[in-house]
Amino acid sequence: MPQKIKKLNKNMTNTTGVTFDSATLVKKLLSDVPERARNVLMCRFGLGNTASRETLESIGQRAGITRERVRQIENAGLGMVRSLDSFQNAEPLFEELRAYILAQGGIVSEEHLLASLSPSEIGKNRFRFLLVVGSTFFRERETDDFYARWHVDQNIAEQVHSALSRLYASLPDEDVLPESQLIDCFIEELKEVNDAYRDEAVLKRWLALSKHIDSNQLSEWGRATSPAIRTKGIRDYAYLTVKRAGHPMHFSEVAKVIGELFAKKAHIATTHNELIKDKRFVLVGRGLYALKEWGYAPGVVRDVIREVLQQDGPLTKEQILKKVKKVRFVKENTILVNLNDTHYFKRKKDDTYIPV
Repeated sequence: MPQKIKKLNKNMTNTTGVTFDSATLVKKLLSDVPERARNVLMCRFGLGNTASRETLESIGQRAGITRERVRQIENAGLGMVRSLDSFQNAEPLFEELRAYILAQGGIVSEEHLLASLSPSEIGKNRFRFLLVVGSTFFRERETDDFYARWHVDQNIAEQVHSALSRLYASLPDEDVLPESQLIDCFIEELKEVNDAYRDEAVLKRWLALSKHIDSNQLSEWGRATSPAIRTKGIRDYAYLTVKRAGHPMHFSEVAKVIGELFAKKAHIATTHNELIKDKRFVLVGRGLYALKEWGYAPGVVRDVIREVLQQDGPLTKEQILKKVKKVRFVKENTILVNLNDTHYFKRKKDDTYIPV
């Protein structure tokens, strides 16, 4: 199961599900189907003693027939189920299932839908069978852009697909957004959708349909390819840790907080090495690292002084101290030692300094 859908299943599963017993319903629907077709359906959907679903090839090999013949028997068996009185009599139960999907947003990922209907694999298989045999349920196959999903309203499905595509196109390549801001942006793309569906849980289920939009452990959203979303190692966890703190951190503290936030074991030396190598971080003091995106420039104190003077022109010693200390956590004496190096800076008659 994709990691994003796992997270959303955990947070949003509706524990009420439907009121009817899926095992009883499936048994009733299959009871009047001829044995050969019933066996094929049970094997294809995993409705027997095990939850294993068989392929057309494996069934065909065991029965001594082609995979195409198995497909024909399967399709004929589904048609038989739909023609039975027991199927017609079960219409209120299928309508309950349809209402449940509407309550989930009208379109929902297959993984989330099945997980919300049953905790067991065989239970999921029974509901998958009911969805396939039901006439009001429509499955969209997995594509490069979206996960497999079920819907009961073609209009809603098309609007959600289009809105997700527009939302993705509007996102920056690497930056991330707070969850509230991302949802606001998504709502802007859903202007044509009924307000009844603009519930946060529904919106998150719709976001889970996209393969290109995802969130990290800090509930920040962005493109799934963004380093801030696709956390692959200690340096990515370190980035999220420092960003969450909002201020420079010592590398030992970064390692400690990674363990607390993400339950990842981060050795201090390893964390320090990753911070040194990652261009997203800037050393701003003895062992202290800040994010470059906060406006900190890389380089030693001398480089910072030079950059300040190039940007603001000649400055006094006090002005230089004030500006450098905003971007470097170093002692004043360290700044003065660098400033008095005549190879790099010159003191003018008006007591201002300029780069050499």
